[in-house]
Amino acid sequence: MIITLKKDALQNEIDLLIDELEKLGIIVNLIQGNNFNVLGLVGDTSKVDEQRLKAYEWIKDVTRIAAPYKLANRMFHPEDTIVDVSGIKVGGNNPIVIIGGPCAVEGLEPIISVANKVKDAGGVMLRGGAYKPRTSPYAFQGMGYEGILAMKEASNKTKLPIVSELMSADKIDEFVENVDLIQIGARNMQNFDLLKAVGKINKPILLKRGLSATIEEWIMSAEYIMAAGNPNVILCERGIRTFEKYTRNTLDLAVIPIIKERTHLPIIIDPSHAAGDYKLIESISLAAIAAGADGLIIEVHENPSCAWSDGAQSLKPEKFKTLIEKAKKVANAVDREIL
Repeated sequence: MIITLKKDALQNEIDLLIDELEKLGIIVNLIQGNNFNVLGLVGDTSKVDEQRLKAYEWIKDVTRIAAPYKLANRMFHPEDTIVDVSGIKVGGNNPIVIIGGPCAVEGLEPIISVANKVKDAGGVMLRGGAYKPRTSPYAFQGMGYEGILAMKEASNKTKLPIVSELMSADKIDEFVENVDLIQIGARNMQNFDLLKAVGKINKPILLKRGLSATIEEWIMSAEYIMAAGNPNVILCERGIRTFEKYTRNTLDLAVIPIIKERTHLPIIIDPSHAAGDYKLIESISLAAIAAGADGLIIEVHENPSCAWSDGAQSLKPEKFKTLIEKAKKVANAVDREIL
């Protein structure tokens, strides 16, 4: 970070600032020029509030020359992080993982039935919403703990690890006991208290990108989890909100190589929420694999027209199986394979 000081800045003010920064463990180098003086900061500048510094009248400008995230930054962690989800390795050169299941758990028999079909098609994890964040307060909100237990039973029968969304910190113990990959949804991406709470547990976290979040804001949310002590974070792009109406959201495929370049974390793609239309899912799934995604999380339902949630973006099991067969060919073309 570089802090540019105005020439008329008082020396005692500069000294106080340098002392404050050094107490944060930052090395401060003062460079004096003809028109401006410059402070060069070396160290973990994520602790420095640049907006507060800009409030000083004698500071002309504050410029970050490195990303504000450290733990997620590939610069400080060159090797790919491999996240272990109940024995399934996600990230690095490991095979691409395909996750499938309904948007919402609709009962014990339906989730067991779809779990079997997800497994038969080639899926390696079971997704399902027990607690559902919905735009309308009148929409189906999920089965709650009953839904978690139903998924657990389906997992016991199929041996598929469970992926489900956690909405509040008071349910953490329930999720730690029953869920293999805990999802933090788009609406909670910047729920910082929740991020810090899941940072204190030893479970893999699937962090979805917020509806209108920049890439840096998304990575900073991962940083919250990692800074609290949990390094097992998988990022999930699910499309962002734009002015386009032909799709539910706009899938940002460019984010895959960007995340790979700037961070060491695995990234998977959610084509269902990005498209909002089952007819588009296969195409963008294959594109995501070609772009380097470490996995896909896809909504699968046996009777989408009767689904309690998001039927329009759900694949029938046979279409899910076809997608996986095609995905294997694309993965092979980019020197990857499907688990």
